[in-house]
Amino acid sequence: MPNRREFLTATAFFPSIFYRRRPRYAGIEFQVLRHGKSRRRYLLIHGNERTAHAVLTAHMKTHKGIAHLVTGQARNIPVGNLVFDPNRIWSRAGAEKNIRALNRNATDDQRETLLQILDKWRAIMVAAVIPPKGGLLVALHNNSQGYSVEDEVSISDQTSLKNRANPHEFMLATDPADFAILAQSDFNVVLQQKAPPTDDGSLSRLAALQGVRYVNIEAGLGNTAKQQAMLDWLEQRLPQ
Repeated sequence: MPNRREFLTATAFFPSIFYRRRPRYAGIEFQVLRHGKSRRRYLLIHGNERTAHAVLTAHMKTHKGIAHLVTGQARNIPVGNLVFDPNRIWSRAGAEKNIRALNRNATDDQRETLLQILDKWRAIMVAAVIPPKGGLLVALHNNSQGYSVEDEVSISDQTSLKNRANPHEFMLATDPADFAILAQSDFNVVLQQKAPPTDDGSLSRLAALQGVRYVNIEAGLGNTAKQQAMLDWLEQRLPQ
């Protein structure tokens, strides 16, 4: 809970945002920003993606909804002597693969203990970030040279690649109606209404399985203008 000085400082910069306590789920601490009433939900799940953090924080000054922003500036979350990627825990199978990959020297008992912690908190986290029925969840991510829209094409149901020369900037949608609107833009857009066959534990896969309207806005780290432009285009055109 912020003290009085922190609250006054926060409200000076964000006059219509109400700060809530910083909830912690399975070792993941979030800053929650609430602005008015809306079925919009926003998520920043990787602390090292600072461009996305800045874009979303600024966005919440003027747009209604609830945003969860992971605190800290690391990509992975430590629990005891182990770590995990917070965007690979939205299924048991995905979490297990991720924990094994990141903690090769851990014992089976250590990995199982962490998996049980994640199992305990998973449903609570889902309830916290998933929007009300019909609402939209927008996640912001930054990528590096190793990941781009080209990695998603083969597992997508539809694609609109109008800016293929800049593959690191794209949007991934799970709802066909949202995709049809986003495809009218000049940005790269892919639709994954059907969950990809490989369970990687990502939130996009969970959203597809549950029929949740979800859009991931990807941009290269440091490309603030393009990520803000994609978010603005979405806000102006996708229905509440």
